Amino acid sequence: MVKKKRDEVRFRQAQLEIELMKDEVERDERILAFVDETGFALAQPNRSAWTPIGKCHKIDANRGKRLNVIGAMLSTGELFSVALWQTTDSLIFTGFLGLLMNYVGKPLTVILDNASFHKAKAVQPMLKVLAQKGLTLYFLPPYSPELNRIEKYWHKVKYELMEFKTRNEKNLEEDVRKILAGFGTDYVMTF
Repeated sequence: MVKKKRDEVRFRQAQLEIELMKDEVERDERILAFVDETGFALAQPNRSAWTPIGKCHKIDANRGKRLNVIGAMLSTGELFSVALWQTTDSLIFTGFLGLLMNYVGKPLTVILDNASFHKAKAVQPMLKVLAQKGLTLYFLPPYSPELNRIEKYWHKVKYELMEFKTRNEKNLEEDVRKILAGFGTDYVMTF
């Protein structure tokens, strides 16, 4: 097995560039948005998979559709998100960026990973229109999830904030929406 490594020089350069972007935020010149997608399944992520022989698991591992969320952790302290019962693709992603641009109403730099649908040819014309309105995309170097603040939040949601229980589609959506709506008040993250 080949272990993939990140380029430490590019990683350190990205850290410096993000710090410079934060200076622009301090001068009220732009807003930063740490953007990423995540999915929530009816079956809770396993915290532990060990069960004694002959004993039942604590909850059933129901399978079903996934609730996919695109979120933007904003430098204003807000969380902007959209939850959908469908797979995130390039068209949905660019639609999200359009909604996000309208929401913030000023120049915006989106910090994100290199998922293929973030760069798809089909959406380049829409990305050009958004760029004319003040959108800049900043792609992180590969294998650098810790540079995207929202990655830590998604982990916290799945492994700490979501109660460990069996869910159906309705209460999964309710639980996720409640947690997302409570960002910054009920659920606080420090960095």
